[in-house]
Amino acid sequence: MTSIANYRCPLCQSSLTKQNNMYKCHNNHSFDIAKEGYVNLLPVQQKKSLQPGDDKNMVMARRLFLQEGFYEFLRTALVSKIASLNPSKVIDLGCGEGYYTDEIERSTGCETYGIDISKAAVKYAAKRNKNVHYSVATNAHLPFENQSIDVIANVFAPLVGIECQRVLSEDGSIISVAPGPDHLLELKQQIYKEPQLHDSPKAPEGFQLIEADNVKQTISLERESDIENLLTMTPFGWKISVEAKAKLLANLPFKVQLDFIISQFKATK
Repeated sequence: MTSIANYRCPLCQSSLTKQNNMYKCHNNHSFDIAKEGYVNLLPVQQKKSLQPGDDKNMVMARRLFLQEGFYEFLRTALVSKIASLNPSKVIDLGCGEGYYTDEIERSTGCETYGIDISKAAVKYAAKRNKNVHYSVATNAHLPFENQSIDVIANVFAPLVGIECQRVLSEDGSIISVAPGPDHLLELKQQIYKEPQLHDSPKAPEGFQLIEADNVKQTISLERESDIENLLTMTPFGWKISVEAKAKLLANLPFKVQLDFIISQFKATK
C-alpha cells in the first residue's frame, strides 16, 4: 500500500488512524485490517442481513465473466471519463471484486478507494491491487470525512444522494454507469414474453445531470460457461426457467447486446 487510508469511524464519525494492524478512533472504536489488506467498517447495526451483498457464487461468476474481456470497452470508457476530471481522490461505490477500481488506480495514479457491502467481493478485490484502499461499508453510511472526495465512481450500485453530497468536494462529480435501453435484450427475450427496455438513469436526489454517453457493443458467447456466469452474476439467474436455460445452452454461440449509459452528475447549488 502506497499511502495511509483516510477513513472516519462509522460509529462516532471521528477520524480513524492506522495503528499497527487496525484503524482506531479517539473513542477507542477499533477495526482490524484483514490479512488481505481490507478493513471492515460495517457495524452490525448498519447490516440488514447476516451476510449482505453478493455471495461468493455471484462474485466468482462475475470475476470469471469479466476476465474474459466482455466489459473491457465499458471499463476503458469509464476510466477515461474519470481521468479527464483529474481527481486526487476517487471512491468506487459498489466496487465488487475490483474490476473497475483496479484500472481506475492504475490509469490515474490517484488515491483510490473501493467500497462494497459484500465481504466476499471486497476480500477478493483487496488481493488484486494493494495500492487501492478497500473496505466493507454501506453506501448509506460512507466512512469518509465531509467534502473529501473528488469523484465517486459507481457501476450499477445504488446511490444515496445525501451521502454523496456530504463526501464530495465542492466541484466533485459522480460518474455512474447504468444499463442502457437494450442491455442484454436478447437474453431478456429468452426469459420474458414481453421484455421491458431499461428506463433512462435518473440523477440521485440533490444532483443534476451534466452529460451522458451511451456505449454499446454486441458480443458473442461461445461457451456454456460464459452463459452460466452471465446468468449467475445477474438477477436473470433466478428468473430463467429450466427449459429456457436448456434452449439457450443448446443454441450457441449466443449474441447479446451490452448497452450502458455513463452519466456525470453534480450536486445542485
